[in-house]
Amino acid sequence: MTDAPEAIRRPGSRASNRRSFRQRHPAVVWAAVLIVLLPLVGGAAYAFNLKRKLDDVDKVKVIEEQPDPDEGRALNILLLGSDKGEPKEGQPKKTTIAEDAASGDWPTGKYRSDTLMVVHIPADRKKVYLVSLPRDSFVPIYDEKGETDHSEKINAAFSAGGPRAAINTVESLTGLKMDHLTIIDWEGFKDLSTAVGGVEVTIPESFYDPQQKIQWDAGTQTLEGKKALDYVRTRYGLAGGDFDRIKRQQNFMRSLMGKMLSSGVTTNPTKLTKTVSALTQNLTVDEGWSGTAMAKLALSLRGIRTDDVTFMTAPVQGTQTDPTYGSIVVLQQDKMEELFTALSKDAMAEYLEKYPDDVLPDPEEVS
Repeated sequence: MTDAPEAIRRPGSRASNRRSFRQRHPAVVWAAVLIVLLPLVGGAAYAFNLKRKLDDVDKVKVIEEQPDPDEGRALNILLLGSDKGEPKEGQPKKTTIAEDAASGDWPTGKYRSDTLMVVHIPADRKKVYLVSLPRDSFVPIYDEKGETDHSEKINAAFSAGGPRAAINTVESLTGLKMDHLTIIDWEGFKDLSTAVGGVEVTIPESFYDPQQKIQWDAGTQTLEGKKALDYVRTRYGLAGGDFDRIKRQQNFMRSLMGKMLSSGVTTNPTKLTKTVSALTQNLTVDEGWSGTAMAKLALSLRGIRTDDVTFMTAPVQGTQTDPTYGSIVVLQQDKMEELFTALSKDAMAEYLEKYPDDVLPDPEEVS
């Protein structure tokens, strides 16, 4: 084992249209909070131009809707990064996660979710905590019915059982109830970076990624499009492998948020339209997330800034080689319980005082 580390008017009137937009707009606003941890609040002047795009967000029925379930309490959101999926033999080539989830016949093995993150928002809405779960974490895998009969790498839950199975597995592992689900396609990293005009990252040391056949040179670079996607996918050539890839993904999200704050994306009609388009084309959320609830949540998070967001990785004891599943990550169970208990009690200040080195390093220190 190796140490590793969310005035009544007749239909068609202007007031009715405004009300309709406010009800739908927060869905994408909050999706952006989860992905770049920044509420996107558009001005009325170009709000109607975005309405059609905002209506296109895919949804899956995995969490039942409740009346204003988010108000006045802490929230946990499961954020999954997935690819578009390779259909198995005999299946239609062009189906979405939402369509496959609704079909009642989840296509086992079609999708991969190598990125799993728990986003925790305390009741006071003054902080956001994001905890990545390594994809190779060896844990009991639960199906969509909440049953388990074996352990495997955690990314198998979504691949084999779909969104509900992923939620059941993460809830069992963390002891936290997931209030909402957000899935972003890998292409979203590429599209979002292009929409904001590139994302700046610093690479401390030059290295070669043999898998993607890319030479990464040391220094500060502005990445967008495919290059940005390559950055968040890289793990070969990095000393920490998948652990370093997790840091890259978090670092990209942190830098993306900073870019949006500094470049005026939220107040620039063109940039905001492109950003919302990138989100709606690559986003799936749970059907139970009502527009009213998301509106209130987005409003309550309007003061969040980069310094208010803490990025972490679940505590790792080490790695092993399993005869069936190959290289696996062994989580540090006692510290895992300590972390997720702190999250559940909104006591992260005490946890981070005890473990200050558990947070994501400064941008120039991320490989």
